Amino acid sequence: MTAARNLHGVVPYLPSPLTAEGEIDRAALTRLCHHLIAQGVHGLTPLGSTGEFAYLDADRRRAVVETVIEAAAGRVPVIAGVAATDTHGAVRQARDWQALGADGILAVMEAYFPVAEDGVVSYFTAIADATDLPVTLYTNPNFQRSDLTLGAIERLAAHPNILYLKDASTNTGRLLTILNRVEGRLGVFAASSHITTAVMLIGGRGWLAGPSCLIPRQSVALYDLCRAGDWDAAMDLQRRLWAVNQAFAKYNLAAAVKAGLRLQGFDCGDPAPPQARLTDPQIAELRAALEAVGAL
Repeated sequence: MTAARNLHGVVPYLPSPLTAEGEIDRAALTRLCHHLIAQGVHGLTPLGSTGEFAYLDADRRRAVVETVIEAAAGRVPVIAGVAATDTHGAVRQARDWQALGADGILAVMEAYFPVAEDGVVSYFTAIADATDLPVTLYTNPNFQRSDLTLGAIERLAAHPNILYLKDASTNTGRLLTILNRVEGRLGVFAASSHITTAVMLIGGRGWLAGPSCLIPRQSVALYDLCRAGDWDAAMDLQRRLWAVNQAFAKYNLAAAVKAGLRLQGFDCGDPAPPQARLTDPQIAELRAALEAVGAL
């Protein structure tokens, strides 16, 4: 709990490994968690976007969270994803994840119909009220029907359990606006769509991102350079790592992470249907990007 209330650094969005029958491959997920922790990551996030939460039923979501908590064994905080179209379902998930031993909540709002700002605020407030776990708001306007507006973020920042925001907007100027408006009440994390060194420069705390599963050692090195204020060295490393981010931006995120992990010897299966796995030419492109940064 203490570490989750001072969350920082590189926190990978984990894939959800699947067997050929579509069940969660607990052994593969456990092995990946051990590997990432050994590489120095600062936390783990099951059921983020890379974790394909939108394609998993309740039993498989629970299996993912349970496996990651058991594998982490308190060595790093586990920030478990909560996502639902209804507030009741989101609250139930948050309470279940706390009961399993999660250290924090990553809160996502799924929406079929658009929801007005008051409804968005009430949804996230209900999640934050449901447990005493620290909550990270997740905003991804490219994929969400009802996103967190600047006004909603400012209102939610007043809640004592809402401590962080992970922004996947690609708009770094928006991040600076948020930092200015919340005045230290929310810690801001980048996504892989941002140039993470730039986010650290303006006051970010780190990044929650799928590509960090493939380049954990390099990501931690980049974070350490930023924390030390060695911006020239950080940008040199950032430029080399950016090709990995670009490869992921072109393709389905979960498919790209799983393909890259298979190249590294971590077979996490295929993306959940109806998503497609990467083609051979796409895998070759990903291989080249990983080889260029010493990740293969």
